[in-house]
Amino acid sequence: MNPTLFPVLLLVVTMAACSGCKPNNPPTAQTSNDAATSAQTAASNSDMVQVPGGHFSMGDKSQVDAAPHEVVVSSFLIGKYLVTQEQFQKVMGKNPSRWKGEKNPVEQLRWSDAITFCNKRSEVDHLQPCYDLKTGRCNFRANGYRLPTEAEWEYACRSGTATAYFFGDSPAKLGDYAWYDKNAGGHPQPVGRKLPNAWGLYDMCGNVWEWYNDFYKVDYYQESSRQDPTGPTSGDTKVLRGGAWRFSAESCRSGYRYNENPGQADVCFGYDIYGFRCVRSLPGNTSH
Repeated sequence: MNPTLFPVLLLVVTMAACSGCKPNNPPTAQTSNDAATSAQTAASNSDMVQVPGGHFSMGDKSQVDAAPHEVVVSSFLIGKYLVTQEQFQKVMGKNPSRWKGEKNPVEQLRWSDAITFCNKRSEVDHLQPCYDLKTGRCNFRANGYRLPTEAEWEYACRSGTATAYFFGDSPAKLGDYAWYDKNAGGHPQPVGRKLPNAWGLYDMCGNVWEWYNDFYKVDYYQESSRQDPTGPTSGDTKVLRGGAWRFSAESCRSGYRYNENPGQADVCFGYDIYGFRCVRSLPGNTSH
């Protein structure tokens, strides 16, 4: 072979090989339906987690007001964190908390303050508010923010477990997951500092008690519906769950129930142990 032709042939072969290595165009993403897109956007923008629907044994055999019974819960969105003072201030223009700190859970508020926030946050995000603020009645078909039902919260807290705590039957590891009387230092702590449960939810036990949508009734479990129960139609107190910074390990059990006057009257005020987190119903869930 003529030695002067070799470099030319080598260049031609190299160019041919490179043309065969041209990267493929990325695949076109499939467009999801509007409902799924809306739910995913909400979850992304609002630090919410989509909880899959399912059934579980609700209750705690060691509690007189929490007889275990099977409940079916539809899928919904729930806040990854408790509502913080920073979030509450941004939406409501005020911060009622005693223990100030932007990342601390908002506290010292009434049940009526919590649902007012839910409605206002819905309006800010261009969603349909869930509550009639005059009656406190919740429209579960609205797509805005609301308080969890007692069943939704326990289902999300347990995150597939059936033990006393979502990490086991012994409270030995509670300090890894919760702020309670043995480790909180006498006040609430910033959200998200402890380990989450299996579904990625923080402070599901300890820090502050969480307000729920349901009225409290000591024997309600004996008459509640199996599918998406929403609590008694009336009552004197509202349910709280999860335990708090100055309460014992027992109050952090997944099935432990607590209750308090919702504080509808203007003369009432919330305590520094009560906070809340938001949930949203998903499109198409009409079983409530």
